[in-house]
Order: sequence, then C-alpha cells, then structure tokens
Amino acid sequence: MEQFIVSARKYRPQSFESVVGQSHITNTLESAIANNHLAQALLFCGPRGVGKTTCARILAKKINESDHVKDSDFSLNVFELDAASNNSVDDIRNLIDQVRFAPQVGKYKVYIIDEVHMLSQQAFNAFLKTLEEPPAHAIFILATTEKHKIIPTILSRCQIFDFKRITVDDIAGHLAYVAEQENVKADPEGLHIIGQKADGALRDALSIFDKLVTFSDNNITYESVIKNLDILDYDYFFKATQYILEQNLSALLVLFSEILDKGFDGIQLVNGLAGHFRDLLVSKDQVTIELLEVGPSVKKRYLEQSKVCDMAFLIYALRILNTCDVQYKTSSNQRMLVEIALMDLVSLLEKKKLSQNVTKPTAQEIAAESKPQNKVAEQKITVAHTPVATRNNVVSEPASAPLKPETKAPEAHSVKHESPAEPSNTPQSSPEQNIVKKPSTNANWRTKLKGGTSGISIKSGAALQVNPKTTNDNKDEEEEITGPVEVFSDKAYEDAWKEYLERIKSKKSIFGILSLHKPKLKNRTEMHFVLDNKTQESYLQQEQTEMLAFLREKLQNYKLKVFTEINHVEIEKKPYTAEERYLAMVKVNPTLEVFRKALDMEID
Repeated sequence: MEQFIVSARKYRPQSFESVVGQSHITNTLESAIANNHLAQALLFCGPRGVGKTTCARILAKKINESDHVKDSDFSLNVFELDAASNNSVDDIRNLIDQVRFAPQVGKYKVYIIDEVHMLSQQAFNAFLKTLEEPPAHAIFILATTEKHKIIPTILSRCQIFDFKRITVDDIAGHLAYVAEQENVKADPEGLHIIGQKADGALRDALSIFDKLVTFSDNNITYESVIKNLDILDYDYFFKATQYILEQNLSALLVLFSEILDKGFDGIQLVNGLAGHFRDLLVSKDQVTIELLEVGPSVKKRYLEQSKVCDMAFLIYALRILNTCDVQYKTSSNQRMLVEIALMDLVSLLEKKKLSQNVTKPTAQEIAAESKPQNKVAEQKITVAHTPVATRNNVVSEPASAPLKPETKAPEAHSVKHESPAEPSNTPQSSPEQNIVKKPSTNANWRTKLKGGTSGISIKSGAALQVNPKTTNDNKDEEEEITGPVEVFSDKAYEDAWKEYLERIKSKKSIFGILSLHKPKLKNRTEMHFVLDNKTQESYLQQEQTEMLAFLREKLQNYKLKVFTEINHVEIEKKPYTAEERYLAMVKVNPTLEVFRKALDMEID
C-alpha cells in the first residue's frame, strides 16, 4: 500500500509564486534577491500555518540559485534549527562555531531557526554579536509566532517581515485547486466553511480537508462539512432573524430548543447570531459588502435579508447579544439567559412601533388642539430664593413655599408673562394641590402647533400663579414618553423589584447597594433612593439605564424615573493618639485632669 502524505506536505509551495496570500512578502524578497539588497538577518513573524517556514526554505534555495545553476543541489548549505529543543547557551555556541566555515558549494550558508522565541535569555545574549556582524557567507532567517517574546536587541538587528492571516477566499481557492488535483468533488460553500473554521491558517485548512475527504468518501458537501465540524447551519440564523422580524417569539424559542437538542450550546447560538447580524449590517452598504466571507449563494441571501432589516435594529441587537455573551459564563441558568436575550430582540421592534404611535399625533388630535379653549396651558417654572412680588405688596417667602393658583383667560392661544398677574375671583385650591416643576427643555408638539414657547422668562419681582385644575389637558412632560403608561399595584412593583435583584446577582457591587437601599415609590412614577455616599450614587447611575428599561417594560409604565439623595450622617471620630484618648477619658471623668496636674505628669 502506498504511503499517504498529508496535503499540507504534499502541496507545500516550492516557489514564491505558489505561496498563498502572502504576496507582500514574496514580492519584497524576490526584489531583494534580484537587486542584491538582501539583509543578513531576517525575522519572519505571524500566526501559525501561514507560510513562514515555507518562505524561509524557498528563500534559502533561491539565494544560491541566483549565482549558480538552478539544478545544483544546495541542501548542504541550509541548516534548520528547532529553537524549542535547542534553546540553551551551548546550542547557540555550537551554531556560532559552524558559522565560521564557508560553504563548499554555492555562495551562502543559510541558517533557519524556527520558533526562535523559545531561546533562553542567555542564549539570546550569546547570539547578539554573531547576529549583528555575521560572516559574509552567512544569512540567518528567524521564524516565530510570538514576536513580543523576542528581546528588543534581537529585533533591532533583524529585518522584520510580518505575515498576515490568509483570507477565507484565498483558502477556499487553494482548497479547490487541491480538490481538483486529488479528483475530489467539493462544494464551494463547504470549502468556505472550512476556510472560516481554519481561522486564517492554511495548514489547518488542509488538515480539515484531508479529514473531510475521508469522512465524505471524496465528495465534500456543505451538509457533510457542518455535520463533521459541529457547526450551526446558516439556515438557523436566517430563520431566527425572520422570526425576530415577524415578532414570532414562540417559533423563536422552539428553534432555540431544537438547536439545544442537536447538542449545541446556547453560547453558539448567541455568537452565531451576533455574527449573522454583523454580516447583515455590512451587507447594507456596497462599500462594506466586501467584508462578507461567505460563498456566492449565501451572500445573495444576506443581501436579500439585509434589505428588510433596519440598521438601528441591527446595532441594538448586537449590543443585546454582546451583553448576553459577557454574562453567559457567570450565569447560573444559561438557557434562561439566552431566552431573555431572544425576548429582548423580539421586543425591539415592538418598542419602535410604540414609540412611533406615541410621538406622532393623529389628525383628530391636531384638529381638537386647534380650537380655542378656556384653559391655561401648564407652564413649568423654577422659584428662586428671592421675595415674591405682587401688585399691592411684597412678601418675602422661602423658595419651598407653595404658590397660590390663579386663572387667566388665554390670548391668541398663548400666555404672556411680561407683567404681574392680575388678582382673580376664582376660588383658590389648597396649597397642597399646587405643584412646582422644573423648566422643560423641549416643548411638546401641541405647544408647537399653538405657536407657544417651551419655557417662561420670569422678570425680577414678578411671579406666575398657576391653577393646577386647568393643567390636566395641556401637560408638558419633562421627557418624551415612548411606551405605555399603565397603573401598577404595589405587589407588581415588589415582584418586579425582586426579579431585577435576582437578575443582577452576578454584579456584586450594585447588587449589594440595591439590596441595602430599597427605593421608595412616590406618585407611582418616582423611585427615590437614599444612599450613603457618592460612590454608591456613581454605581447607581451606571446601572440606571438598564434598571429603568427592565422595570418600565415589566410594569408597562414608561413614566417611571429615578431620584437619588445622599444621607449625610455625621460619623463619630474615634480617638487614636495618646492625647486624643486622654481627652476622651477626661471628658467622661474630669477628676483625671486634677490628678495629672497634681502629679505634674505629661501626656506621651
């Protein structure tokens, strides 16, 4: 039986023209040889399986061929040293002794030192002088996968060539050539999958190719590749995206269960779906479409599905999946974590629809607002710490004092505040009913239609009195509401809060803060936190966005807000020095000071 030779050895390039994906290296080396401009110390660095040792052997062969007959055998002029097993000072000394002798055939002796980063510190130091000033007949080619482990004094003496990862298209093209030479039927989509699995290493791709040839009996198909390499099919990601766009959560969860039943982990779906959304994102622009590393038929499917995916949706979806990926290892219920991420993906489009419905007024609402009304639009004012002036007298009151309400008829659908308000005979409400709010930065659409302004300028010595009973219809919100506003019960709030605490158990710092400082709920829309210090407030601010998003969605109330205040408690200072301890004792028993003076004692 003829001995089998693996493809990585059988199809190892024998010339620079056959090297795959490293034209920037091979062109430079060929030009250096042709112009007699080759350095005596070269460093080839890059990932595994990209052709470093192969290029070193081709270069060693071509150096002597440039001056002699090409058919001559120069194998005696090439010396290969494995630095992983020859990394001591004695090994380098033996190498230096050999370098002194000129070659018997040809002009140069080439020394290829593979995995040079494995040399010891002492071996590097012993090699420095010879590497800097080698004999005229000696050329050193060093190869390594870990350039950062080589000492700077070695790097400064070498001409460095950085090898890059081989692209998926280049690997697939080379595998197609090997398959043709070996009379193997190969599906282009399957070869692209092999190229993706190889992660830029051609040697790994050829090893996978040999295994699949044996597995599939000389017929490599897309199905046989994903089955043998344990890879999720593209169809799962296209189906999952379609279910998300249709907001079909039930079908999405069933699909996830099917993936788990096939033996895949939840993290494989998360990472695969993230990669799928990334490919959809780059497919939306002709400039970035070249970043797709898939076969032609799959590329066509990406282009079709990217047309129905909104760019904002894809970006937010990638953030959700990235968060799930980070939390997956520390989660105690990983399946639940992935299912929650899938629910968040489905709810993205639902939130977008709610936002569009809330922010866009209907024709009936616009018509109703355009009619004259005998109501005063609510304005938000800030009361300064200055006396409040009226027409008849001046009363000095603190800023926290409630304002008295007053009603005034509208003029041309706008409220003027240039002069003090006139007294009114309208019955006044109790002070508890008056609400003073902070000024709003943005006017709502109703105010814009009326030609009103988003804020009120209060002149010195003038005050605006507002009747709260007339502010229900034209109420300005401090922030835009993009979701439902439902009334929830205390039990629903308690359950939602406990569920959120359970969700953030892995975040030790913020979990401890929120467990100790439970917020007080006011007006069904305000969560008030009383914290101990600024550090706790900083942690809460970082968590606030995620916390509000969860609670608003859970309670279906998007008016929910967070307020914080720091409880400044004076901490009793403990005595440390001898004098402080003595003074504390004297404070309890003043007689000690009498004894100390009588005995003329000092405090040490």
